[in-house]
Amino acid sequence: QVQLVESGGGLVQAGGSLRLSCAASGRTFSNYNMGWFRQAPGKEREFVAAINPTGANTKYADSVKGRFTISRDNAKNTVYLQMNTLKPEDTAVYYCAADTSVIFATSWYRYDYWGQGTQVTVSS
Repeated sequence: QVQLVESGGGLVQAGGSLRLSCAASGRTFSNYNMGWFRQAPGKEREFVAAINPTGANTKYADSVKGRFTISRDNAKNTVYLQMNTLKPEDTAVYYCAADTSVIFATSWYRYDYWGQGTQVTVSS
Protein backbone atom coordinates (compact mmCIF):
# COMPACT_ATOMS: atom_id res chain seq x y z
CA GLN A 1 0.00 0.00 0.00
CA VAL A 2 1.08 3.51 -0.78
CA GLN A 3 -0.45 6.61 0.72
CA LEU A 4 -0.02 9.93 -1.05
CA VAL A 5 -0.66 13.36 0.44
CA GLU A 6 -0.56 16.48 -1.71
CA SER A 7 0.05 20.01 -0.49
CA GLY A 8 0.90 23.43 -1.88
CA GLY A 9 -2.26 24.32 -3.73
CA GLY A 10 -3.94 27.70 -3.42
CA LEU A 11 -5.10 30.86 -5.14
CA VAL A 12 -2.66 32.71 -7.38
CA GLN A 13 -2.91 35.41 -10.02
CA ALA A 14 -2.25 34.65 -13.65
CA GLY A 15 1.48 34.69 -14.34
CA GLY A 16 2.29 33.55 -10.82
CA SER A 17 3.86 30.36 -9.53
CA LEU A 18 3.06 27.53 -7.15
CA ARG A 19 4.93 24.42 -6.09
CA LEU A 20 2.95 21.32 -5.29
CA SER A 21 4.38 18.57 -3.13
CA CYS A 22 3.31 14.96 -2.76
CA ALA A 23 4.57 12.99 0.21
CA ALA A 24 4.44 9.21 -0.10
CA SER A 25 4.44 6.55 2.56
CA GLY A 26 6.21 3.23 2.18
CA ARG A 27 9.76 2.15 1.54
CA THR A 28 9.33 1.39 -2.17
CA PHE A 29 8.62 4.93 -3.37
CA SER A 30 11.87 4.94 -5.33
CA ASN A 31 10.58 2.00 -7.42
CA TYR A 32 7.52 3.82 -8.75
CA ASN A 33 6.80 6.07 -11.66
CA MET A 34 5.01 9.13 -10.28
CA GLY A 35 2.54 11.36 -12.02
CA TRP A 36 0.53 14.52 -11.62
CA PHE A 37 -2.97 14.76 -13.06
CA ARG A 38 -5.62 17.44 -12.84
CA GLN A 39 -9.37 17.68 -13.13
CA ALA A 40 -11.38 20.82 -13.69
CA PRO A 41 -15.13 20.99 -12.98
CA GLY A 42 -17.10 19.24 -15.70
CA LYS A 43 -13.97 17.92 -17.39
CA GLU A 44 -12.20 14.60 -17.46
CA ARG A 45 -9.06 13.95 -15.47
CA GLU A 46 -6.05 14.80 -17.60
CA PHE A 47 -2.37 14.00 -17.51
CA VAL A 48 -0.02 16.80 -16.50
CA ALA A 49 3.44 15.31 -15.91
CA ALA A 50 5.23 12.10 -14.98
CA ILE A 51 8.66 11.10 -13.76
CA ASN A 52 10.38 7.73 -13.75
CA PRO A 53 11.84 6.13 -10.59
CA THR A 54 15.32 7.62 -10.93
CA GLY A 55 14.13 11.03 -12.06
CA ALA A 56 16.11 10.76 -15.28
CA ASN A 57 13.07 10.71 -17.53
CA THR A 58 10.06 13.00 -17.51
CA LYS A 59 6.97 13.52 -19.61
CA TYR A 60 4.69 16.54 -19.91
CA ALA A 61 1.36 17.40 -21.42
CA ASP A 62 1.74 19.84 -24.29
CA SER A 63 -0.37 22.39 -22.42
CA VAL A 64 2.18 22.68 -19.59
CA LYS A 65 5.46 22.01 -21.38
CA GLY A 66 7.96 24.78 -20.69
CA ARG A 67 5.96 26.08 -17.71
CA PHE A 68 5.76 23.12 -15.32
CA THR A 69 8.60 20.98 -13.97
CA ILE A 70 8.23 17.65 -12.21
CA SER A 71 10.95 16.42 -9.89
CA ARG A 72 11.41 13.96 -7.06
CA ASP A 73 13.50 13.43 -3.98
CA ASN A 74 13.62 9.71 -3.24
CA ALA A 75 15.37 10.30 0.09
CA LYS A 76 12.32 12.29 1.20
CA ASN A 77 9.72 10.12 -0.56
CA THR A 78 8.41 13.25 -2.21
CA VAL A 79 7.53 14.33 -5.72
CA TYR A 80 7.12 17.96 -6.72
CA LEU A 81 5.40 19.96 -9.42
CA GLN A 82 6.80 23.44 -9.94
CA MET A 83 4.22 25.48 -11.84
CA ASN A 84 5.27 28.78 -13.40
CA THR A 85 3.50 31.30 -15.61
CA LEU A 86 0.16 29.98 -14.44
CA LYS A 87 -2.93 30.60 -16.53
CA PRO A 88 -6.63 30.62 -15.59
CA GLU A 89 -7.05 27.41 -17.60
CA ASP A 90 -4.67 25.68 -15.16
CA THR A 91 -7.38 25.94 -12.50
CA ALA A 92 -8.21 22.42 -11.32
CA VAL A 93 -7.82 19.91 -8.55
CA TYR A 94 -4.34 18.45 -8.89
CA TYR A 95 -3.72 14.82 -7.99
CA CYS A 96 -0.52 12.94 -7.34
CA ALA A 97 -0.44 9.29 -8.39
CA ALA A 98 1.89 6.30 -8.24
CA ASP A 99 2.33 3.73 -10.99
CA THR A 100 3.76 0.44 -9.73
CA SER A 101 4.15 -1.10 -13.18
CA VAL A 102 7.16 -0.92 -15.49
CA ILE A 103 5.16 1.07 -18.03
CA PHE A 104 5.99 4.78 -17.94
CA ALA A 105 2.38 5.76 -18.45
CA THR A 106 0.46 8.95 -19.07
CA SER A 107 -3.01 7.41 -18.85
CA TRP A 108 -4.70 7.84 -15.49
CA TYR A 109 -6.02 4.28 -15.43
CA ARG A 110 -2.45 2.95 -15.37
CA TYR A 111 -1.86 4.48 -11.96
CA ASP A 112 -2.55 2.40 -8.86
CA TYR A 113 -2.50 4.85 -5.97
CA TRP A 114 -3.88 8.37 -5.69
CA GLY A 115 -3.77 11.26 -3.30
CA GLN A 116 -6.81 13.23 -2.21
CA GLY A 117 -6.02 16.19 -4.44
CA THR A 118 -5.17 19.83 -3.88
CA GLN A 119 -7.04 22.78 -5.37
CA VAL A 120 -5.20 25.22 -7.61
CA THR A 121 -7.08 28.35 -8.63
CA VAL A 122 -5.60 30.89 -11.02
CA SER A 123 -7.37 34.22 -11.23
CA SER A 124 -7.25 36.40 -14.33
